[in-house]
Amino acid sequence: MIARSGDEQETRRLGRRLGELLEPPRVVLLEGPLGSDKTVLARGIVEGAGGDPEQVSSPTFTLVNEYPSPAGIVYHLDLYRLDSLRDLYSIGIEDILASDSIVIVEWAEKLRLEVDHPLRIRIRADGGTREFEIDPPLSL
Repeated sequence: MIARSGDEQETRRLGRRLGELLEPPRVVLLEGPLGSDKTVLARGIVEGAGGDPEQVSSPTFTLVNEYPSPAGIVYHLDLYRLDSLRDLYSIGIEDILASDSIVIVEWAEKLRLEVDHPLRIRIRADGGTREFEIDPPLSL
């Protein structure tokens, strides 16, 4: 399934709809280039899951952020700075992936572990336009 967005507000709205549909445990794998609004989409997902979108920030330096929601903790990971499997284990990736939570992974192309039934979102950016390839397809 392909969804499109022309600005950050539409991207956040798409994320919010996705978050409304997700039930834990679920891993959301976000793949896309720098500046493709992965964190904006994550903010919408957290909001749709009932969390506070104002708490959502890029975990580029913290690596893992946690946001409370009525569905439990929503984990938000950024793998951009991680280069090895050892790095992944150092952030507790196994426990996070095994939790009964919604887990959002930015830079998922760096995840070197298998995930059961992930929601994979590949983002293509062309100027201000974003194209989101969502697999498996969801009824938005």
